[in-house]
Amino acid sequence: MANRRKEARTKEKKTDWQERVVQIRRVTKVVKGGKKLSFRAIVVIGNEKGQVGVGVGKAGDVIGAVKKGVADGKKHLVDVPLTRSYSIPHPSNGIGGGAKVFMRPAAPGTGVIAGGAVRTVLELAGVRNVLAKQLGSNNPLNNARAAADALASLRTFADVADERDIPVEQLYI
Repeated sequence: MANRRKEARTKEKKTDWQERVVQIRRVTKVVKGGKKLSFRAIVVIGNEKGQVGVGVGKAGDVIGAVKKGVADGKKHLVDVPLTRSYSIPHPSNGIGGGAKVFMRPAAPGTGVIAGGAVRTVLELAGVRNVLAKQLGSNNPLNNARAAADALASLRTFADVADERDIPVEQLYI
């Protein structure tokens, strides 16, 4: 009886969400008594099935900062429409602070051609064939947010057809 209860407590829930830490920075705040140290973690969370989020967490220790970052990432989830070849439906631009990100669909077999935080965001979103370029700032937080912004602005053919009140087949004419 006691073993069963212990197993239930220690069992972790299996989820399809993955989390990757993009950056951990030691930051300080100057207070009356001196400097107060804390950690800032930039975390990208995604399920590789079209959902991804970028979160930031600050805490006195690294583990606490990462946990807060994961919670923040879950609050800022973005749905990504994927094509059959696990690419994006059309070219897209995103802005986050001083960073700009340009994304373009790619042929099957191309892979994820992107750098830094943008690559992490795309991989955890489930995009497998895409070309992306960071323009402007090379700040990982702003680039990750710009990538999420670009993915959030994507629309499918069905969405466009619904907005125009026409059948999808008429878009190809």
